[in-house]
Formats: sequence, C-alpha cells, structure tokens
Amino acid sequence: MARAALLAAIPLLLWLGSPAAMAADPPADPVPGPAADSADSSAGSHPFLSDVKAYVAAPLHWDRPDWLFFGGALVATAVAHHYDDQVRTHFTTGSYASNLTNPSSNELKDAAPALAAIAATWVYANLVGDVNGHKEASNMVESAVLSVSTAFVLRFAIGRERPTETADSNKWFAGSNSFPSLHATGAFAIGTVLAESGNDEYRAFRRVLGYGLGAFSAFQRLKHNDHWLSDTVAGAAIGVASARFVLNRHDRALGAGDFSVIPLERGMMLTYSITR
Repeated sequence: MARAALLAAIPLLLWLGSPAAMAADPPADPVPGPAADSADSSAGSHPFLSDVKAYVAAPLHWDRPDWLFFGGALVATAVAHHYDDQVRTHFTTGSYASNLTNPSSNELKDAAPALAAIAATWVYANLVGDVNGHKEASNMVESAVLSVSTAFVLRFAIGRERPTETADSNKWFAGSNSFPSLHATGAFAIGTVLAESGNDEYRAFRRVLGYGLGAFSAFQRLKHNDHWLSDTVAGAAIGVASARFVLNRHDRALGAGDFSVIPLERGMMLTYSITR
C-alpha cells in the first residue's frame, strides 16, 4: 500500500519542476525579451511573476525530452527508495550511532555552502563590475526560490517521516516533512546555475564545482540522518530542472532580436540586432 502511495505521489514531485519550459512556454505568453518585459511592466507585472506563471504552466507543454527527464527522475527516485533503509543503517551505526538519538542541529550548517555560492558570485561580480555575474547570482536566487517553494509544498502534502523519526522508509502521509529534501533541492538549483552559466572556457571546472555543491549538500543531509536517500534524489531532480528552466528562459530573453531600418543617402538598410 505504501509503495502504491509512493508511485501516486512522485509524479507531483516534478509537476512544477520539469525543464519543460526550456523548450516551450504557454502560447499565450509573449516571447521573453525586452518587449515582453516592457509589456509585463506596463501591465503592472514583474518579470519574476511572468517566470512563475510559465514555471507553473510548464507541464502542460512537455515535449519528448521533458518526458524522458520526468521518467528518468521517477526511475532514479524509485531506485534510491529501494536503498533507503540500507543507507540509513550505514549512517546510524558505528561512528554515526549518535545520529539515531540526536535530532539534527545542522540545518544552517548544511545550507551554508549553497548560500556561500550565491554570496561569492555576487561579491565577485561587484568587485569586477561584471553584469553577467550579477545576472548569474540573480538566476541562482530565482532558481532556489522556485525549486524550494515547490519542494516545500510537496513535502507537507506527502508528509513522509524523517529517518530520525522512524526506521521505516515507507512512512508516507504521516504528517512529517522529509520528502523531498529542501537542502538538496536548493543546492542543486544553485549548483546547476553555477555549472551551466558563463562561457565554455571553464565549463568542466564549473560543472565539477556546481554539481559537486549539490552532491555535497545531499551527502551532508544523509550523514546527519536528516533525510532518506530518495529525499535527496528527488530534491536534486527538482533543483536541476528548475535551474534549467530559469537559465533557458533568461537566455532566450537575452538573445531576443529586433529588426530595424536605417535610412541611408540613397536608400535604406535593414538590420537585425541581438540584445545581450
């Protein structure tokens, strides 16, 4: 019965976090870009609110790659759930035995690396006057807000008990807040922006740093016995998908182009400019 409930609940997990909007936004929305932002402003809407609207509606526009991502996330979460009990046993025996009885006091400590990544990106951008760095930090914040908000709602709807509360990994809809992990969700959202932003010169280094940040945060939650393995895998899926949504939406906005006509002495010239 518990496994059936899990299968029913997991699709909700990625409903708001799919990267679907990377390929398609609601047709009624204007194409992101300066013109769209201007329209939003004139209508009294902030660009972030437009992103939220597209984020919520994204599952209505899934294409084949989005369904593949969704299916892969389901499989990964299900496989992780199979090993939930074994991972908990590992982190509650031997030198980790104290995790069985001591409630977590590591909430802020485990969130610190992800918060530090945002702060470091913003500070560095200010020091060198890098507009793209400011945008990257802004994307980190937006990705974290969207993904963590999704995870926050889902965790209370699903109500799974934490490994500090029970030894049974199938305690779903029990009024607790274990699934998915907010720390893993936010860290992977921030880390994905770090990994996939900027030019390709330092891409390999950025990806090691960015995805390593997410993996480290997830490991810390397991080490401190605050979450099941499947909690962190599900959180990672939401975080990565949300970050890719933000990056794709904003990259399209930055790359929006406009045609214009320039009068010349004996005629005119048609130009196409890309705003970046």
